[in-house]
Amino acid sequence: MSDSTQVFLVLGATLAAFVWGRFRYDLVALGALLASVLLGLVPTDEAFYGFGHPAVITVAAVLVLSRGFERSGLVDLIAEQALKVGDRLILQMLVLSGTVLVLSGVMNNVGALALMLPVAIRMAREHDSPPSLLLMPLAFGSLLGGLTTLIGTPPNIIISSYRHEAVGESFGMFSFFPVGASVALVGLAFIVLVGWRLVPQRAGKASTEEMFDTAHYLVELRVPEDGKAVGWSLRDLHQALEESIPVLAVVRGDKRHAGHAFHGTLDEGDILLVEAGPEEMTLIEDKAGLVVGPEPPPEDEAQEGESQESEAPAASREAPQQEAESQGEENQDEESQDKEKEAQGASVDTEGLQLVEAVVRNDSMMIHRTVTQLRLHNQFGLHLVAVARDGGRLNQRLRDIRFRAGDVLLLQGGEGEIGESLTTLGCLPLASRNLTLGRPRMLAVSVAIFAVAVIAMVLDLLPSSVALTGAALASLMVGVLSLREAYQAIDGPVIVLLGAMIPVGQALETSGGAALIADTLLAMGREWPVVAILVGLFLICTLLSNVVNNAAAALLMAPIAASLAKGFGVSLDPFLMVVAISASCAFLTPIGHQSNTLVMGPGGYRFGDYWKLGLPLTLVVMAVAIPLILIVWPL
Repeated sequence: MSDSTQVFLVLGATLAAFVWGRFRYDLVALGALLASVLLGLVPTDEAFYGFGHPAVITVAAVLVLSRGFERSGLVDLIAEQALKVGDRLILQMLVLSGTVLVLSGVMNNVGALALMLPVAIRMAREHDSPPSLLLMPLAFGSLLGGLTTLIGTPPNIIISSYRHEAVGESFGMFSFFPVGASVALVGLAFIVLVGWRLVPQRAGKASTEEMFDTAHYLVELRVPEDGKAVGWSLRDLHQALEESIPVLAVVRGDKRHAGHAFHGTLDEGDILLVEAGPEEMTLIEDKAGLVVGPEPPPEDEAQEGESQESEAPAASREAPQQEAESQGEENQDEESQDKEKEAQGASVDTEGLQLVEAVVRNDSMMIHRTVTQLRLHNQFGLHLVAVARDGGRLNQRLRDIRFRAGDVLLLQGGEGEIGESLTTLGCLPLASRNLTLGRPRMLAVSVAIFAVAVIAMVLDLLPSSVALTGAALASLMVGVLSLREAYQAIDGPVIVLLGAMIPVGQALETSGGAALIADTLLAMGREWPVVAILVGLFLICTLLSNVVNNAAAALLMAPIAASLAKGFGVSLDPFLMVVAISASCAFLTPIGHQSNTLVMGPGGYRFGDYWKLGLPLTLVVMAVAIPLILIVWPL
């Protein structure tokens, strides 16, 4: 079996695994790399060369710099101004999508979306509009913004590195700008003026209460005198129920304890604020003996009240009308006061319980795992209250839910620790994220460091990998962000994906597989003009990027593009630019790019919703990009 055939088999299995989605893409990429090494397609001494590749180092540095912008308060200043836009939908869409478009040009596009996503949800809730109308344009805006600069998206970095290997010179920081900026602006105009009408409206899911319907599930349960739960801890309660039913608060007397922070045992008369449906309520009553409602009055008080009522003289009922009315008013006032006191004692104020919404990222450790497997409460100090998927609350038992990318979670935890726990789990906080103005000195320092790196790249004083790594190091040295935050900012799965797929992509070229594909395309379109081949290349790369990671699509298509250019005997640049643009056009599915997945849950989108706006947007991008590429980068 020839090397090219073996490469095709490995890539076919890899693409099938990407589409299946059972295993995370970094694990699939490592499997493809090891298979290539075992088959002799990649030399053993070059197996891990990709992890030291300039493209991988550059992506890691960009991720660190993006986190530095966030910590310095630059993005929050922009977000605060965006919230003042008013209640006109088109203007909201223009400001949100335009802002994320600009931010994506100077920082990682997923990071830009993550910062603007809470702003968009907050805007939808304040104006009582469906978030679905804002979130898909926001996600697509982040993809369009990545087209404008070298560091806007990993495919641009990959294509630039490939050009350096092919002709000895990389694309510069703003080499992508003439075509990328034009495409981004036309795409933004299409979305704001026409395209948003193609976005499905998922009405009634703007607020937490509407998405999770928590008001109908928060109940108060009392520990009676003879209840089984007397002396139990909350852990004992969960074990007895064999279900992780969230206890949001424990009320004892006048004191209220948050459920995640209550480590004592239950006493008679304790009231538990529990998030439970009818089935869980029955389970709690049967296995723990808890009862619904406040404690009934003592029997002697009830009997005394009954006897006083029966012994009341008949003359009192025959009092003059004026006295009766006066007495009735006093009794009514007393009765209303008693009811008010009773309501205050029986109901539990949920304020301060640190409930937060978060969306599960594509690279989250929670994917395909349950709350029990994650030990969410014991290890992370979090209670899972509810899960929403496709815009609606899941009504199955919480312990049985296996999390997916894009799920929206309602969690309870300590105010000081919940942010770190969400970062570790790979979740993105939504509307609960508080805007902070940052420190002006760090803001100025962060921008200055980045500007120096850009100048060094534009003047060809340093290659992009060295300039951006130096900027990331400088940000750490001056305290823009901590070393721990920098390591958290580096997206491990993306780094592993790039490091593993770079040798596999090179094997496609060295084995002759890329040339074989190019020869087949040339034979099919020998009578066609070169522009038709560019259109075909654009469509193939676009389809690939919608089912696999866009970085993987760029890695696989770059050698094919180079072989096509060589076959036609024309310049390499327009072919590489077509791959760079089309690899970022993952508008058709929610799995093509992390930005699409992140808005799926909060927007209530379904898998088939994306192509309705994504397909015409892709055609608009292609119609604008290819003529401009041929003008800026002639054959």
